[in-house]
Amino acid sequence: MEFGIGLFGDLTYDFTTKKYQSPKARLNEIVEQVKLADELGIDVLSLGEHHRPDYAVSSTEIVLATLAGVTKNILLGSGVTVLSSADPVKVYQDYATLDLLSGNRAEITAGRGSFIESFPLFGYDLKDYASLFEEKLELLIHLNENEVINWSGKHRAPIVDQTIYPRPERKLPLWIAVGGTPESVIRAARLGVPIIFAIIGGRPKQFRPLIDLYKNQYASYGHNPENMQIAVHSHAFVGDSKQELLDTYFPYYAAQMDRIGRERGWSSYTKMQFEGGMSPEGALFMGNANEVAEKMIAIIEYFGLTRFVAHIDVGGPSHKDMMKSIELYGDKVIPMVRKALK
Repeated sequence: MEFGIGLFGDLTYDFTTKKYQSPKARLNEIVEQVKLADELGIDVLSLGEHHRPDYAVSSTEIVLATLAGVTKNILLGSGVTVLSSADPVKVYQDYATLDLLSGNRAEITAGRGSFIESFPLFGYDLKDYASLFEEKLELLIHLNENEVINWSGKHRAPIVDQTIYPRPERKLPLWIAVGGTPESVIRAARLGVPIIFAIIGGRPKQFRPLIDLYKNQYASYGHNPENMQIAVHSHAFVGDSKQELLDTYFPYYAAQMDRIGRERGWSSYTKMQFEGGMSPEGALFMGNANEVAEKMIAIIEYFGLTRFVAHIDVGGPSHKDMMKSIELYGDKVIPMVRKALK
């Protein structure tokens, strides 16, 4: 069982000045936060990619390479690489280089992404949303499994008798991130690739049919069940109490939900929703260390997970609160969960 933290690099919003913090400040905070996570023995970092004014991380690989130089053990992964609007050859080169620099700690988590800014930015048409991902995922897997590349597709020129450099010392770990579509789950199972479910709302137990679908399809395609890896990535934050989070963290979380919601036609995010998400049946792994640990134990056992990633910077909480949350997660939550799962 592996335990991770997820960061998107949300910029802290100052409600008084109505301005975001500088990306430089946030990036330096990320370095300090991941150094602490590594010191605490947290297993995995999942770093998101966005191309928006409210996030600091657009070039995930560069940030991960920086982190490779200041950490020793934590796995350094994307969360996600928006593969539909990326060049799989460059993605593979970047993560092969990162793997060599970090002592084999690089991971790729490929996904379609829930934002669309990268498509016009890199010259792609949204009408090709599905076919771009399928083709580029096929190419990325081909690059990871073969040294001499011969490949052709619809969206780029063929590759003929070429080798991608530098060569990594191993096949790079590759995960597929999914939201809630059966087609995505079946694709991951067919390919025999580890899967990570983004569960950020509603009731986590509603995902049971999709997780069972992955398990059944994984076996039906002839893959060894002993190699199966299933993860969940959910919003999380650890404090001294739920009331503390309502008082200090809720304004940041709600502001981010509302920023995204305005673009997608959602109603305003309420304190009642936040409290419901923190309840035992909700999708927010937030509260004191005991409460968060109990929810994690329940979901890990219910789904049969091999990894849980706590996404802890939604809305850009303060650096001080983030460091406290990471410390509680690493020092208290994870040991309680490990002990219960023995």
